[in-house]
Amino acid sequence: MEHKLSEKVLSIKPSGIRKFFDLVAEKKDVISLGVGEPDFDTPWHIRDEGIFELEKGKTFYTSNSGLKELRYEICNYLKRKFNLTYDPLNEVLVTVGGSEAIDLSLRALINEGDEVIIPEPCYVSYKPCAVLANAKPVIINLKSENNFKLTADELKNAITKKTKVLILAFPNNPTGAVMLKEDLEEIAKIVKENDIYVISDEIYAELTYGGRHHSIAEIDGMKERTIVINGFSKAYAMTGWRLGYACGMKEIISQMTKIHQFAIMCAPTVSQYAAIEALKNGDKDIEMMRESYNQRRRFLISSFNEMGIPCFEPFGAFYVFPCIKKYGMTSEEFAMRFLDEENVAVIPGTAFGDSGEGFLRISYAYSIEKLKIAMEKLANFVKRFE
Repeated sequence: MEHKLSEKVLSIKPSGIRKFFDLVAEKKDVISLGVGEPDFDTPWHIRDEGIFELEKGKTFYTSNSGLKELRYEICNYLKRKFNLTYDPLNEVLVTVGGSEAIDLSLRALINEGDEVIIPEPCYVSYKPCAVLANAKPVIINLKSENNFKLTADELKNAITKKTKVLILAFPNNPTGAVMLKEDLEEIAKIVKENDIYVISDEIYAELTYGGRHHSIAEIDGMKERTIVINGFSKAYAMTGWRLGYACGMKEIISQMTKIHQFAIMCAPTVSQYAAIEALKNGDKDIEMMRESYNQRRRFLISSFNEMGIPCFEPFGAFYVFPCIKKYGMTSEEFAMRFLDEENVAVIPGTAFGDSGEGFLRISYAYSIEKLKIAMEKLANFVKRFE
């Protein structure tokens, strides 16, 4: 049968995250710290708005670009929080999660053979989406000694005459790394000098713990060459509502909308109404969840320090990326043994790229009670190798 299938699709490996998710599903009483999904329910006022609009029969298609009111609220939010200004009628597209926005961005920008620079470790979909868009992925292996930030020299050395796009994903999944404004200014200078585009995945923009998030699109000369991607899953605990958005120059957004029009039609209608409520009245919900995540973040860093497990301090998202190289196992071996022997699931760093070898991704989007039990089990586990 394989000879009848797409060679391109056959060449793409399944998600390493889902592999462990499936293993967990087969075991009983597992403490899973593997999936990047908030453990909070969607705030009630947001759910209530969705229910109310559903009861009113708001179940029809919206425009391809999304509800006009939602696009206006997205623009208000981006201006208020990150000093980004967009035209809601021409420069905003509402998508089925941030993942669709990534796919659309690449397909709208790429010609066959163009190169896409992808700093790794990173979210699992960037490389497959680039391949499906007929691009050549060019990987930059980020270094722990740089706190997993992208440096100007690393970017400069990766650029060729075929470079078309840089995917920038900060705050980062899986490392929790952030890029400060001065870091982004160095990157922006090289981007402009080489006339390339940036897809800036900012889904964790609200989850930073050392000051506000800065977007590379804020920097002079960068808005016209940046597609900003964001959504509602992480900040508002709305993963299952499947809603995201992309903002950029109208010439790019119009082409993304064309693809979206034929492939999807529109994002879920009820979710769009709920998202309007989230943007209007959800700031306090974000603040509460961010404070809770920060408490969990500090607890995990303290626990790793006590165990002698090296882990740089992440200042974004809800992940830690501890180094387990000293135990003499690959990331996958460590994660498998930890699951088998202690019934705790974490994700091998290699699920996010080869440079993740020797690391684990542990999500703290779980209760402090679960995290405490998991850290006790981890302490017991690593004692066997000391």
